[in-house]
Amino acid sequence: MPQLSFNSPLGALTLTEEDGAILSLDWGWGMGNEETPLLTAARDQVDAYFDRRLTVFDLPLAPPGTAFQKKVWDVMNTIPFGQTLTYGEVAARLGTSPRAVGLACGRNPIPIIIPCHRILGSNGSLGGYSGLDGVDTKRTLLRLEKVLLA
Repeated sequence: MPQLSFNSPLGALTLTEEDGAILSLDWGWGMGNEETPLLTAARDQVDAYFDRRLTVFDLPLAPPGTAFQKKVWDVMNTIPFGQTLTYGEVAARLGTSPRAVGLACGRNPIPIIIPCHRILGSNGSLGGYSGLDGVDTKRTLLRLEKVLLA
């Protein structure tokens, strides 16, 4: 599978492509470095996101996961840049529990692009984050989107 690694404000990120869709965005350097048209476009969109020039990603995505996880990730993709939902709000939309939503968030294979950082606890707490530096990374992304003040 083609991979492309690049630097970001959060450190090294690696995008992986399979069958014409983005499969994952991982923290750190990957094993390959192939500039396919899709991986280049994805990198450019991630760079534009960090520069606040892009608020909606337009990429074919194929995150591996269960049917339930994919439903949670689909809801995440509806949350606009600079806005948030709570785990409970997502759970209510799907007829499930906030804990199940949190577990699906933690399994998101394409963070940033599928914006799991936009899901918060019902009391306004950040909850968890599976990114490189955990909640600190989530805080950084929410500050970038001006959800949190610096």
